[in-house]
Amino acid sequence: MVIKYIACGLLCLFFASVIAPVVLMLCKKLHASQSILHYVDKHASKEGTPTMGGFIFLLPLVFSLFFLFDKETFLAFFTVAVTIAYGLLGFLDDFLKVHFHHNEGLKPYQKIIGQVGIALIVAIFVYLSGQTSLWFFGIEFDIGWGVLPLVIFVLVATVNSVNLTDGLDGLAGGTTFVYVVIFGIILAVFGGISNPQSSNLAMLCFGLAGGLLGFLMFNCFPAKIFMGDTGSLALGGFIGVVACLCGLELLIPLMGVVFVLSALSVIIQVLHYKRTKKRVFLMAPLHHHFEQKGVNENRIVIVYIVITVAVSLAVLIGVLATL
Repeated sequence: MVIKYIACGLLCLFFASVIAPVVLMLCKKLHASQSILHYVDKHASKEGTPTMGGFIFLLPLVFSLFFLFDKETFLAFFTVAVTIAYGLLGFLDDFLKVHFHHNEGLKPYQKIIGQVGIALIVAIFVYLSGQTSLWFFGIEFDIGWGVLPLVIFVLVATVNSVNLTDGLDGLAGGTTFVYVVIFGIILAVFGGISNPQSSNLAMLCFGLAGGLLGFLMFNCFPAKIFMGDTGSLALGGFIGVVACLCGLELLIPLMGVVFVLSALSVIIQVLHYKRTKKRVFLMAPLHHHFEQKGVNENRIVIVYIVITVAVSLAVLIGVLATL
């Protein structure tokens, strides 16, 4: 079983490494390049970098469906479908940015409608499938119909948090890589609450991890290609839907603490500025604040990844201690 997980990850890594140059070439040929916001002065040199690189790890994720363990594969296909749905929403946003040569794609309300619409489908499915219990380090409790608003909140919050974290070369990809590897291990040994298909979901985690590693070879500083909203919305959707299908929603803010920090820093900045016309941070999300303080981009990315590794391993140890 372990060998199959590793094989899936390695083959998806190889697949991503092969298609990455092709995706990069197509993006350049189609002039699918990123427009940098004028007030992010430190990123002026990144103007024109190809975007929509999320396809580099999304295609290997689909490929990983061939490695599924259980005969019951519906949850795995459902997970990939939800991930792709968020990816397509992000692709539409990226396409509008590229087509009109600015950094404004879909309107905020259009993004929210799309995100909530997909999340609503997931919430109804989770409720009808009877997965209304939550697990938190040995404590299990049923929230009944309350799972409907919870799933919607979890998905929308996760999708936007990962999207906000995607601001430095290798940041969102690196932290998500760590997250999905350790979450995959948790699913492989624990499986969540009454989920007979957890091994399939674990396989998807390792497949996505392989794809992300292949993407990072082209996205680490200096990035040759960005994942764009195509990738960041898809990653947030994957993290959210896998957790919701296993009753492990409460692990997301722990293992994904850097995503939470990104989102909270933006919320605090906006609310404080509206009230006082003053800023708490030099720039939000938080990684841009550190950048404005003079911290090297690579140092920020490494610290974020190290934090994710440390917290995720602590969660893994906590889960194993309950078995």
